[in-house]
Amino acid sequence: MKTIGLLGGMSWESSIEYYRIINEEVKARLGGLHSAQSLMYSVDFAEIEKRQHTGDWDALTQVMIDAAKRLERGGADFLVICTNTMHRMAPEVGAAINIPLLHIADATADAIKAQRLNTVGLLGTRFTMEGDFYRGKLEKDHGLKVIIPDEEEREAVHRIIYDELVQGIIREDSRKAYLDVIGDLQSRGAQGVILGCTEIPLLVKQENVSMPIFDTTTIHAKAAVDWALRIS
Repeated sequence: MKTIGLLGGMSWESSIEYYRIINEEVKARLGGLHSAQSLMYSVDFAEIEKRQHTGDWDALTQVMIDAAKRLERGGADFLVICTNTMHRMAPEVGAAINIPLLHIADATADAIKAQRLNTVGLLGTRFTMEGDFYRGKLEKDHGLKVIIPDEEEREAVHRIIYDELVQGIIREDSRKAYLDVIGDLQSRGAQGVILGCTEIPLLVKQENVSMPIFDTTTIHAKAAVDWALRIS
C-alpha cells in the first residue's frame, strides 16, 4: 500500500471527511482491520482565507509548496490537495515536488464521463467558479461543457461556504438556496452538477437533487485509495 499525502485544513471540516472516506474505503476493499497509510499536513485556514480574499496568490503558492514538500519528506508516495480552490496552484506545487499529484478535477472528470455526461454545472467558491484553472481544465483536458451560476447566485454560493460551511454551520435555508441554484443550472442544460468545494457535500446530498451530483470530496478520496492500492 502506498502512503497518501493529504494537504488539508482548507477547511478541517472537509479534511475530516477525506480521512474518514479514505479509511472506510480501504477497509471495505481489504477487509479486516485494514486502514490507510497516510500523512496529513493541515494548515491554519484563517491565514489561507485572508490571503485568498486579498488576492495574495503568490504567497499562497509558497505556503502550498512548503506543505507539499513537508509531506514528501515525511514519506508520502503521492499528494492529494484536500480542497478544490487551492488547485489553482496545482501546476506550481506539482513542479516543486518529486511525487505525483492527484488532481481533483481529473478524478471528477473521470466520474462524469463514466456516466456518459458532457454538460455539467459547477458550484464552488467564487475563485473556482470564475477562474480558468478548474473549469478550463475540465473543458480543455476532458472535453466537458461547464455551466456556472449567474453573478448573484455565485455570490450567494461563495458566501455560504465561507460564512457557514467551513465553520460547520448547516442551515436549511442555505440548502434551499443551493437547490434553487442547482435547479437553475439544470434548466440551462446541466445534466449533472459538480459540488466543486469540498464543504458543499456537507450541505447537499444526492437525495436532495433529481440529477446526478458529483461530490468532489468522495470522488477525490476514493481515487486516492485507487492510487494507494495500485500494485505498479
